[in-house]
Amino acid sequence: MPMLLEIEDIHVHYGKIAALKGISVSVNEGEIVTLIGANGAGKTTTLKTISGLRNLTSGSIRFDGRDISRLAGHKRVSAGIGQAPEGRGIFPGMTVEENLLMGAYARKDDSSKELAEAYELFPRLAERKSQAGGTMSGGEQQMLAIGRALMARPKVLLLDEPSMGLAPMLVQQIFSIIQEINRRGTTVLLVEQNAQQALQIAHRAYVLETGRVVKAAPASELLDDPQVRAAYLGGDLGAAAEPEAASGEPAASPERAEPAGAADASGAAESADDAGEAK
Repeated sequence: MPMLLEIEDIHVHYGKIAALKGISVSVNEGEIVTLIGANGAGKTTTLKTISGLRNLTSGSIRFDGRDISRLAGHKRVSAGIGQAPEGRGIFPGMTVEENLLMGAYARKDDSSKELAEAYELFPRLAERKSQAGGTMSGGEQQMLAIGRALMARPKVLLLDEPSMGLAPMLVQQIFSIIQEINRRGTTVLLVEQNAQQALQIAHRAYVLETGRVVKAAPASELLDDPQVRAAYLGGDLGAAAEPEAASGEPAASPERAEPAGAADASGAAESADDAGEAK
């Protein structure tokens, strides 16, 4: 499979705090690749750096054969990078359909085909197309965030914590939809706190700790890896974050945990997340 996305030795800082300390990740065309790790490991920062929301200190990002390290974020969307952010980030006062159409904002061509596909993939959105996004449940908002990202016809879809705050039944549904999106030809880079679920659907995986990649392997191997099982598959990933504070890293990580369901009300948690990261 040809390589679609290559992140090479990237470093990212928040002020003087090093959030990423030389991360290298590759994603081949047609894969689902997942990044797992405790809160503050650098997972969200990695996605934001790929999509152009965070600047590199050093290192490079290549996408579809070109260096995009200094490319503006909106041009990365046009190049084929879509993102459904942590906290969903939907527009609460807009209808479902208006939210979806915002995903195609940068496109100059007709997006009716993608709109029909979004409604086919998410029948719930079709039922509620004229409902305000902010009045939807957390699971519906997550569907809307993914559907909006797909409206740009991305070659790679970046998904940040798609199961956050969702009931177990909805989590299963979201992961099934991610697999279907991949089957339809979209490459996926997934950041997910629910490591067990993520590793079950991914082809390959990277384990991040305090801004570094500490393991990279086929996802099936990591499911059976005793260290990974002990640290990340025993329930709450938050337990794995405890050694971070003892390692000399700042206890107040740029990526902080959000309470489950905090994003359900309006999608405003994404801006709160940014405010927390900028501290």
